[in-house]
Amino acid sequence: MYSQISSAVVSGLDIIPVTVETDMSDGLPQFTMVGYVSAQVREAEDRIRTAFRNSNIELPVKRVTINISPADIRKNGSFYDLPIALSLLASAGLIPPHSLDGVMAVGELSLSGNINSVRGALPVASAALSSGIRTLILPAANLAEARAIRRLSSVGIRTLNEAVGFLRHGKTAEDADCFTAAGPAAADTGDEDFSEVRGQQTARRAAEIAVSGFHNLILAGVPGAGKTMLAKRVPSILPSLTEKECLEISTIYSIAGLLDPAHPMIRRRPFRSPHHTASPQALAGGGQVPRPGEITLAHRGVLFLDELPEFSRKSLEILRQPLEEREIVISRASGCFRFPANFLLLAAMNHCPCGQFPDRNRCTCSPWDIRAYTARISKALMDRIDLWVECPAVSYADLLTDNKPAESSADIRLRVEAVRLREAERFRGTPFHFNSEIPPGSIRQFCEMDSEAEIRLSRMYDSCHLSARSCHRVLKVARTIADMDGSDVIHGIHIDEALTFRTPEKSPNEDDTGFRYQHITAWTDT
Repeated sequence: MYSQISSAVVSGLDIIPVTVETDMSDGLPQFTMVGYVSAQVREAEDRIRTAFRNSNIELPVKRVTINISPADIRKNGSFYDLPIALSLLASAGLIPPHSLDGVMAVGELSLSGNINSVRGALPVASAALSSGIRTLILPAANLAEARAIRRLSSVGIRTLNEAVGFLRHGKTAEDADCFTAAGPAAADTGDEDFSEVRGQQTARRAAEIAVSGFHNLILAGVPGAGKTMLAKRVPSILPSLTEKECLEISTIYSIAGLLDPAHPMIRRRPFRSPHHTASPQALAGGGQVPRPGEITLAHRGVLFLDELPEFSRKSLEILRQPLEEREIVISRASGCFRFPANFLLLAAMNHCPCGQFPDRNRCTCSPWDIRAYTARISKALMDRIDLWVECPAVSYADLLTDNKPAESSADIRLRVEAVRLREAERFRGTPFHFNSEIPPGSIRQFCEMDSEAEIRLSRMYDSCHLSARSCHRVLKVARTIADMDGSDVIHGIHIDEALTFRTPEKSPNEDDTGFRYQHITAWTDT
């Protein structure tokens, strides 16, 4: 007897519907599986046979042929245990064959007959709805993920016998014991607050600009100045997510296997902080079956790299393409995989290995050591940084004797959300979300300048040796600063402030390290 059921294959972040076909006929007992399947999928035969025996299900001794189509797509993993088992049961007449019509199934079988969770349940449910599937059968542990797609009937099961009972008797979500309800919304974890940061007014201002327009930011200075402390408080002022962004981020984390089963929809922007020993593959993603790396896991959120020069040069150069293209492409013999990578790069660094430069009375590093340390960050990467901030040591007065409370994260976030609303209105009907995403061809359209701003930018273009990319980034930062002032037009003062945050210029004749560190006047609220 012939039967079929729908399933899916995960290819990068794409979900491709597949069909599991089973034919059971007379002949010498044999179990054949075709359809460009990997060794992992072929192992399903042993798991299914043992699970049937431990679930008191007997199959007739027949010749079994299983095909997973289309045959030109590689099938990996244990996604197909459950659909193969259900298709076998239908071919053997143990469940009605018509019960599989309009049904998609995914799940891994254990030897006991239990159904184990799988990765990617959320995008599978979305793909099932788009394919016209009426019912999705999946592990109970993944049900909360699938329930996020509300227009799809999702059935969570714990054992093979529960799946058989559902298909035989047509139980509904309300009366089947195998259903579980989605958990409550994730509770607020209580971010560390900006009110705890003392001094560093310039860095606080830069952080607000960076978050408002999603501009890349580097905090540089001596150890103990509060760079990491400030960076870890950035999540408390990030703008809220739209529903589309929530689904986008949750899909990535579902495929990576990082979703909380009880809270399957991520409602807060991610903040990823990999250690400086992270390999290029850990950042970019990859593997035989490519999966998202830290760059993609930071999509629509923040990628924080502490001790930036301590990362390997190879790892840092990985960032160049995604910072510009906002996606990362991984090429394998099996295909080309595209992962989204629209993130805010936030980094902290010292100027030398000991951390005390430019104080030559305390710095013990040789000029060669300093040059080699900073040279780990290429000019091409630095050119993609919108904001560079020097963080000096905090004075005793700011640290302990100033009783005036610093501005809280809640107050800053109100201003950030106001800018976010201006950006949403400006980019209505476009694929852009933040000012940092404005492409070169749309700079003139969205970054209108008055005559004073035009004059100042044209003068600084040559004197500061700006590249075309740097010039565009200065304009986009100025656009955000103008939004923070409630101005539709970029004025000269906005250009001036944007230029104060440009990266330090390399000039081998300026000092023995090969760098000239520009003085940045602290911004104060006047």
